Amino acid sequence: MLTRKDFLLGTAAAAGALAAPAVRAQAAVTLDVLHAYPSFARFFTPVAEEFMKANPGIRISFRQILPNYDELHQALLRGALTNQLPDVAFSGFNRLPELARTLSARNQILALDTLIADEGASWAAENFSPRMLALGKVDGRQYGMPFNASSPIAYYNPELVARAGFNPDQFPDSWEGVIALGAAIKRAVPQAMGVSYYINSFDSDWLWQALVQQGGGRMLSADGKSVAFGGEAGLAAVRLARRFVTECGMQLIGSDQNRQQFATGGTGIIFDSPARLAVITNLVGGRFPLRTAPFPITDKVNGGVPTGGNAAVIMATDPAKRRAAWEYVKFSAGPLAQKIAVEMTGYLPVNLKALAPEFLGRFYEQNPNARSAALQMDRSLPWEDYGANGPRIHRVQQELLTAIMRGDLAPEVGLARMVRETEALMRAA
Repeated sequence: MLTRKDFLLGTAAAAGALAAPAVRAQAAVTLDVLHAYPSFARFFTPVAEEFMKANPGIRISFRQILPNYDELHQALLRGALTNQLPDVAFSGFNRLPELARTLSARNQILALDTLIADEGASWAAENFSPRMLALGKVDGRQYGMPFNASSPIAYYNPELVARAGFNPDQFPDSWEGVIALGAAIKRAVPQAMGVSYYINSFDSDWLWQALVQQGGGRMLSADGKSVAFGGEAGLAAVRLARRFVTECGMQLIGSDQNRQQFATGGTGIIFDSPARLAVITNLVGGRFPLRTAPFPITDKVNGGVPTGGNAAVIMATDPAKRRAAWEYVKFSAGPLAQKIAVEMTGYLPVNLKALAPEFLGRFYEQNPNARSAALQMDRSLPWEDYGANGPRIHRVQQELLTAIMRGDLAPEVGLARMVRETEALMRAA
């Protein structure tokens, strides 16, 4: 009798293969895999090696690595037209909705819901927080399995915090607390910036989305077709951005300058990616005992942080390759693979079991600054994408945010312009 998994993976012949021992069922299967960023080979390769040790009947063969998620996305869209898709690809979270919608209409991507259900009633809950797993969902279906994940955290100088009269062991968990601390640092050390939240020069809209999402807002409607940040959460976000300047002494300087100024003791608090932990630690170079903290959340129920990173998607059509691909995708999202990737990157683990002592537990004991990202696993929200005009929209929004922070535009006026211009660019795409 065919199970739901057997039906999904193919024909009755596939059912017979599934009933056989794993090595026989997977014999001589080679998976064609694609990922972005050449530097990511440092963890994709050892993860694949560990997987092949555990699954000797499956070989992982990587295609030429693409420079970034955008180029990977375009390559997959082209491959869909020519029927030259890989068996597995690791799509950037913000590109997954368009990819899934395009490929599902052509029956070129595998929804994972049935495969997840067939792992058992408790499997998903034991391995993933609901918000983490939801990062791979599009229109209510699970098309991607999270692999890498990154959400913004706070880096701070405990010596400046102490000089401001605050306890460096208790970083604020609210934005009012952050503003109060930043203002106190500025008063205690007038030449320093109390807070740097540099959406004016960050290389994406990630930090801007974080300010909106932490307050319970979203950038887009559920169907991704209209702007949703024009309400109270968006207004609170732009007002907060202005207060970083007026109350905390933030200067509107470039991203590299921001990190350098923090590293030399000229900034009390800076918000950045956990993937830059090693970079910032090296820049600080022991000048002060660097600390990190989770991103403050105003709306404790609906709020969260946009999650960068990628999810594995299966595009194989052959039943044996689909079976092998699911085993590889599960392994990549499992605790051993997450241990390998997190220790090399500073990303947060996507798998709850990865926090156990035999995986990342001891790593976090020895590297407490890396733990802040892991504490945000259940705060993960999608990094929302505007589609083809996304890069232009980011540039327009960044110019308007800079004008708001500089005081050239009132927050209400600037937000209204952001909504109008974003909607116009979305329609023009």
